[in-house]
Amino acid sequence: MSDPSKIYYFPTEARDTIRIVGSSTVYPFATVVAENFGKSTSFKTPVIESTGSGGGIKLFCAGVGTEHPDIVNASRRMKKSEFETCDKNGVKDIVEVRVGYDGIVIANAKAAPAFDVTREQLFMALAKEVPQGDKWVANPYKKWSDINPSLPNEEIEVLGPPPTSGTRDAFTELVMDAACEKLPAAKALKDAGDDKTLKQKCQSVREDGAYIEAGENDNLIVQKLGANQTAVGIFGYSFLEENADKIKGAKVDGKEPTFDNISSGAYPVSRPLQFYVKKAHIGTIPGIQEYLNEFTADKAWGPEGYLADKGLIPMPDAERAKYKEAATKLKTLTAGDL
Repeated sequence: MSDPSKIYYFPTEARDTIRIVGSSTVYPFATVVAENFGKSTSFKTPVIESTGSGGGIKLFCAGVGTEHPDIVNASRRMKKSEFETCDKNGVKDIVEVRVGYDGIVIANAKAAPAFDVTREQLFMALAKEVPQGDKWVANPYKKWSDINPSLPNEEIEVLGPPPTSGTRDAFTELVMDAACEKLPAAKALKDAGDDKTLKQKCQSVREDGAYIEAGENDNLIVQKLGANQTAVGIFGYSFLEENADKIKGAKVDGKEPTFDNISSGAYPVSRPLQFYVKKAHIGTIPGIQEYLNEFTADKAWGPEGYLADKGLIPMPDAERAKYKEAATKLKTLTAGDL
């Protein structure tokens, strides 16, 4: 007897355009692929919505059928809990395709002074509470120079992504957690086995105006940095690349956010980019497999491809081959993969 979970019901008039949601970081890359796909095939250009990784995965996992998205872009990997939500809602067969790498950049206006910061200093600037001795206190730092005299004598004002953003998740993991866990007060919590308090102390961002959630529109952050020379912004490397005439990237732990430093792993704040495909929609919504073929072609994601020109850091050859195979053979994800 066939598995009833594998039976999907679509309206007789199926949607004829691929619908994609998700990451604002992956959005510009997916948009270029979609435009090329629309021009070079008989299929309609996919409709892409920038919702943030978390928001997009929620939409993607809500169910199977034409009212739900076909693909979700993500600037972090899907969480096990999200995979389980998908499964519970009948989204059973999911294909994961990693497309490349990206750096998370700390940037300010081109005309502003150069910014050179460590991850520990970023934590001290942005954490809701910071350690003083063996106690945690409400963040007292108003200016960057309060943290270290080598930093600008300017008020801390950071424009960054909201909690639904994969960029925020990756920044939390690669900067906030990485810096916090080295602090003696955090080590004491870890040694005491108090992981819940450790997570809360390391990941909570201050809410007193020093950190400003700028939504999922990274272009808006770029505009605001132009208007406010003392502010800094957090976003993906591709936006630095696209707006190099207006903004510049800060050194983090002594490393500049360059293409070479991100691809080699020297720049400490970098992460993989990927998308997830609903296998049940392939063959019902026209063009999904062909869109995957376009994205995973060397002319797109290869070292000399058109996405590298847009700021995507290509994967090594072996990794590209692995995900090319996943996209071609529609290899599905398991909970154990995450």
